[in-house]
Amino acid sequence: MASPGAGPPILASRCPCAASVPPYGEHVAERDWVTISALATALGTLVLAIATFASVRSANRAARTAERAVQQQLRPLLFPSRLSDETLKVGFADQHWVRVPGGRAVAEATPEAVYLAMSLRNVGSGLAVLDGWVVRPQQLFSTTSPDHAPLDQFRRLTRDLFVPAGDVFFWQGALRDPSEPLFAEISRAVSEAAALTIELLYGDDEGGQRTITRYTLQPMHAEDGSLSWLASVARHWNIDRADPR
Repeated sequence: MASPGAGPPILASRCPCAASVPPYGEHVAERDWVTISALATALGTLVLAIATFASVRSANRAARTAERAVQQQLRPLLFPSRLSDETLKVGFADQHWVRVPGGRAVAEATPEAVYLAMSLRNVGSGLAVLDGWVVRPQQLFSTTSPDHAPLDQFRRLTRDLFVPAGDVFFWQGALRDPSEPLFAEISRAVSEAAALTIELLYGDDEGGQRTITRYTLQPMHAEDGSLSWLASVARHWNIDRADPR
């Protein structure tokens, strides 16, 4: 019973927002689920990125393997022909003709020109397109001359020469300027039956996979007294791809 003079009873006030505020535990639970959801999304994205990266690498590797296989099918490689291969008849622009036996080369010097020719066999799987050549008046060894001649020193062929895969054909070149110092050096080497070095630049039928091969021409005297040069391969260089050594 209220005492006399006392005012009306004071009722406990309640904040109208208190009912809408969830307990602390519910706040924590909601935050955990949001964090877990974000982490799961990020993890899924990372896994997808890794899978995509692995797939792209695998596809690139397969593409490179396929490209190498195609290049291998187009790659030429020129060796001297076999001694048992047929003799080739080679003509020059001035109607000078020579006969080149299998596995050999021909070198002839006149006051007006030096004629060179060599029988070749393509042991690669692609058509060889001959492009340029360099001749030296001595035998070069890999120990003392490990590098090929600079590309700007190669002489362009005056006509296209092709060596089919697995077949035999020839290379030919001529020096026609008697005032050139190299003319006198090569002419003297031929007259003295000295060894010669030939470097050929060639590639596939698409102009790629360029290769330089060095050949040594060793003079040989036949039983009848005639002179010919035995051709042997010394070294190969890859121009458009990594060397094997």
